[in-house]
Amino acid sequence: MQKNQLVRSLLVAAAAFALGTAAFAGENWVGTWKLNAAKSKVGTIAVRAQTLTFEATPAGIKLTSDGTDAQGKPMHGGYTSKFDGKDVPWAGNPMADTACPKRVDDNTYENVWKQGGKTTVSATVSVSKDGKTLTVTQTGKDPSGAAVNSVAVYDRQ
Repeated sequence: MQKNQLVRSLLVAAAAFALGTAAFAGENWVGTWKLNAAKSKVGTIAVRAQTLTFEATPAGIKLTSDGTDAQGKPMHGGYTSKFDGKDVPWAGNPMADTACPKRVDDNTYENVWKQGGKTTVSATVSVSKDGKTLTVTQTGKDPSGAAVNSVAVYDRQ
């Protein structure tokens, strides 16, 4: 009897994961993306290298950002969201403590960054029709009040 319950529990867990993953199948940004500095215009955002990884999980899409800042120091951050326009905690971002990503379509989402409840940066993230390029366009202000106006281009890995 216990063996059947264990098997049933494992099947239910597998089905829940599969359904959760399928719910995000249309988000073409899921995958790993590496910053193409030559094609990017990052303005005041000082980054030497950056990799974005979007993973479909039962809790939503998990974004992990890893890189190196202009001084060569490691950077790490991320959040998990259902991309439904609700605020979620954002670890490791010096310009925001929450993200508010909202899916527009299979290739695009918008994200409002907030620090202490106040909007700092608005971003649009788009995947090219061929699925090989991810472009992040950001406007707003950094914590010192300086304008942020950047276009970061990433290549699918």
